[in-house]
Amino acid sequence: MRLTLLAAASALAVLAGCASVQPPATAPAITHAPAKNIIFFLGDGMGINTLTAARIYAVGEDGQLTLDTLPESAFIKTFSNDAQVTDSAASMSAYMTGVKVNNNVLSMSTDTAPAAPALDAAGNKLAGRCTGGRPVATLAELAKQRGMSVGVVTTTRVTDATPGAVFSHVCHRAMENDIAAALVPGGAGYNAALGPRGLDVLLGGGSAHFTTTAKGGKRSDGRDLLAELAAQGYRAVADSAQLKAVDTTSTQPLVGLFTTHDMSFDSMRDAAKEPGLPEMAGKAIAILANNPKGFFLVVEGGMIDLALHNSNARRALQETVVFDNTLKAAIAQMRSIDPDLKNTLIVATADHDHSLLLNGYARRTGKTTPSEPGVLGLMRRVDNNEIKLDADGAPFTIIGFGNGEKRVQGSRGAAPHLTDVQVSADDYRQEAVVRTEPGYETHSGTDVYLGAIGAGAARFGGTIDNTRVFELIKAAAGW
Repeated sequence: MRLTLLAAASALAVLAGCASVQPPATAPAITHAPAKNIIFFLGDGMGINTLTAARIYAVGEDGQLTLDTLPESAFIKTFSNDAQVTDSAASMSAYMTGVKVNNNVLSMSTDTAPAAPALDAAGNKLAGRCTGGRPVATLAELAKQRGMSVGVVTTTRVTDATPGAVFSHVCHRAMENDIAAALVPGGAGYNAALGPRGLDVLLGGGSAHFTTTAKGGKRSDGRDLLAELAAQGYRAVADSAQLKAVDTTSTQPLVGLFTTHDMSFDSMRDAAKEPGLPEMAGKAIAILANNPKGFFLVVEGGMIDLALHNSNARRALQETVVFDNTLKAAIAQMRSIDPDLKNTLIVATADHDHSLLLNGYARRTGKTTPSEPGVLGLMRRVDNNEIKLDADGAPFTIIGFGNGEKRVQGSRGAAPHLTDVQVSADDYRQEAVVRTEPGYETHSGTDVYLGAIGAGAARFGGTIDNTRVFELIKAAAGW
């Protein structure tokens, strides 16, 4: 009888292994110290193909990025409420609220219809036209309710979709003046769910949405939000030197807006004017860690996405490496504060994929160097290292795009043949299968990767929905 039961159990185990394993409806009971400190890293547009290409670019095929070394991992489904392929607004809202929303909507209920803004008094499409729907609580707001400090760091505008989903609730991501107003305690449009103090650290670009049109900004309502933040006790910095000089022992709120729009690509930035993502994240952690009740920090590598929309692989891979280096530095910094990360959860993922692809059967290239293009170069044969030709007798690149602005019309053999020097240049834009307008390469609906380390990281595994990440972070924190 015992053997029969064992055989039956084995058979059931085999059958279970053949089925799709679903995550439990509720998180398992907490078996670790609650995650007092939570850092959520988001590589905007950093799909698995981009990660793979960035690994080869930086350390070669057999190397490892920091993200590769995180002990726990999962694959994340990213579809939105109304679309197979999500935008950043819907995906980040899912991470922050656990709710599926329509594309373009920021942290609102599922029934919220996206309504593109109308023209404001200055003729800019920034005037909100929202009807219906309701705000849904974000992780930042839940953290504030528990007395934790909250910070947002990004290389894009702080009012862009990804950071905006952390602290604001609007029916359309283009309402960037409203998103900015949500940050100012006591002001019209302030998100009161952030408490009387508001965010503790805010670093990135996008000062135009805090500044009046009379001063070259985008605000037609006459409000100077930076002045209003200063009146609420915020410290303000505007360049790298000022950020470096910030006293991190002070818990006074900090805002740093270093550009009028998005920040520069890291390889192009003026380091005296614009701090890099590692510097901004490091400063944020040092300030937020003063709170004995812990903190919640979002760090976005937003320029990965912009480079990919431009079909510019080199810039995208460079930005991915900067993002990964920031993750490495943050883990080291947190280990100096919490040596075994017993009270710290760090999660790193992407909001969506892009159409970047790696054409097959390339010879191993190793990492990219000043003299070797590596994965950015032309496809070469494995057997003799000669340049491989397409059906038209023309060379082609290892990296391509499913869609993008650059597509040869007719035979590629009739066009000037590509060279490694040409295709590995900083601003080269790879060819695409489907031609789009410049800058309008699209997202992809492919699952993205998630890595986690620290308190509660073991909860992440398998293939899960992006809304599930919200629940697992809450469970890790014991909320």
